[in-house]
Amino acid sequence: MIASEELLKSVHALNTHELAWLSGYCWARTQNGAPLAQALGSDATGAVLAPPEAVTTPRQVLVLSGSQTGNARRVAEQLHEQLQGLQAEIRIESIGDYKARQLAEEDIVLLVCSTQGEGEYPEEAISFAKFLFGKRAPDLSQLSFAVLALGDSSYPLFCEAGKNFDLRLAELGATRLFDRIDCDLSYEAQATAWRQDIRVVLHEQLTLRHDTEQAAAQTAAVSTAEQAYTKDQPYRASLIAKQKITSRAANKNVQHIEIDLADSGIEYQAGDALGVYVKNNPELVGAFLDTLQLDGSQPVRLANGLTLPLEQALLEHLELTQNQVGFIKKWAEISQHPELLERVAHADSLHDYAANTPILAVIKAYPANVDAQTWVDVLRPLTPRMYSIASAQDEVGPEVHLTLGLVQYEHDGQAFAGVASDYLGLQLDEGDEIDVFVEANPRFRLPADPATPIIMIGSGTGVAPFRSFMQQREADDATGPAWLIFGNQRFTDDFLYQSEWQRWHKQGTLSKTSFAWSRQQPNTKVYVQQRVQENAAELWQWIQQGAHIYVCGDANNMAKAVEAALLELISTQGQLNEEDADAYLDQLRDDRRYQRDVY
Repeated sequence: MIASEELLKSVHALNTHELAWLSGYCWARTQNGAPLAQALGSDATGAVLAPPEAVTTPRQVLVLSGSQTGNARRVAEQLHEQLQGLQAEIRIESIGDYKARQLAEEDIVLLVCSTQGEGEYPEEAISFAKFLFGKRAPDLSQLSFAVLALGDSSYPLFCEAGKNFDLRLAELGATRLFDRIDCDLSYEAQATAWRQDIRVVLHEQLTLRHDTEQAAAQTAAVSTAEQAYTKDQPYRASLIAKQKITSRAANKNVQHIEIDLADSGIEYQAGDALGVYVKNNPELVGAFLDTLQLDGSQPVRLANGLTLPLEQALLEHLELTQNQVGFIKKWAEISQHPELLERVAHADSLHDYAANTPILAVIKAYPANVDAQTWVDVLRPLTPRMYSIASAQDEVGPEVHLTLGLVQYEHDGQAFAGVASDYLGLQLDEGDEIDVFVEANPRFRLPADPATPIIMIGSGTGVAPFRSFMQQREADDATGPAWLIFGNQRFTDDFLYQSEWQRWHKQGTLSKTSFAWSRQQPNTKVYVQQRVQENAAELWQWIQQGAHIYVCGDANNMAKAVEAALLELISTQGQLNEEDADAYLDQLRDDRRYQRDVY
């Protein structure tokens, strides 16, 4: 049919909110089989009728986030805000707090999930993944879903967690609302487009509701959020102290760093992380400009839309120290160097080559002529570095402390350092300013009851959050026993915060210690997982008494070895088979009695 002139005039006279309501209303009416004229809500004269009290029964939309460093959680929160106003019941949950068995009762699930390390699930998503891929996974034919996957293309299993969830939900019968999107470190533009596309897709299935009070409340909430210091709006803090806490003879250079938060009002809890915006070393930037024979004053455009002089872009916005497979493949295509093309052809060894060869060394070994914009397009964005906070605010007030292990090495006789190691550990002096933000880590928290026993297992700089735990326990006059299982290379060189641990042990705040020094003995290497095995009977007693277990440190080696030792402990001491031991540890994880902060 052709709409009447009067009807068209009425439609043109509507404001934005009225048009939005009308579009959803028309869709709902046509879905119910109503004729178009009726769907438009018009009478015989073509006049638009007033909206009814209720159009349809609201559907259920769950925004679910699986986050390791907070990026997935932020995207999910932004999506949740963006969906406000839809004729639906919209809620948001962390995957770590969500009961996986409820999935069979959900209507629409929008999952934002990151991938950790070598294709692993974020810590808070492990139990959810085990359920979804287990024998008790439900039929999800009633479910509609969409997945946004966050990852790092420098790892071979890029966005693997999100990919796995996307495939598994479909295998269980769920219907995709939208094809999965895989995002690299510079995820913001893709995530923004995905959120907008999701809203359009839902707009086709849901009717809009016009709720002035809700819109006002949302605006107020956004206004409040914008006033806080976040990743997008970091706080300009001051570096107030920096001290090396390993000996002169140590193989490692570990520094204790103190940052002044002044009157920012920033609050954090023991277990949270601090994000630090870092910059590349000017000498390193100069080396790249010289090698590529580029003019640093030439303007370039970044992926986020900023246009800056090349030198500034390299100093503040682009990754120059962490090599990855993606860069090598791009540089091989640009240079067309036969030897580098041959390396790319052997995928099995390419990851090791990227991990052990600095970017500068690659372009020197395989030179090519590139213009400034091409060079910028090859590089990844420079992202803030995350550090487990090593202090409790009840102890240090408006300060935040970090434990920084400097990454320094030589390649072909030239010295290199990690960007954060160089910036924080070598470039900055006391009094210099630094941009920071707090990233909450609700999956790494002390027990609510200070009488609860805690077991802290970590190696190297993984001891940092345990220092914050002990400061908080001391401030709270905690009565529960605490056990530290800590490993490093040598007692004489690498016992981080030694005097503090000794003081806490002397006063009784720290009940028991077990140390693993891997280089102290000439012929025997001892690691924390061995201390777990040696103390299996007593650790089992602590677990039976309600102890919470915390693990912090390297995800690929130490954390996996410790988890294997814990599973063996549970199996032998609890007299359980392998499957039941795994289920027991999963239950501890679900009960927040087994928490990990791994990287």
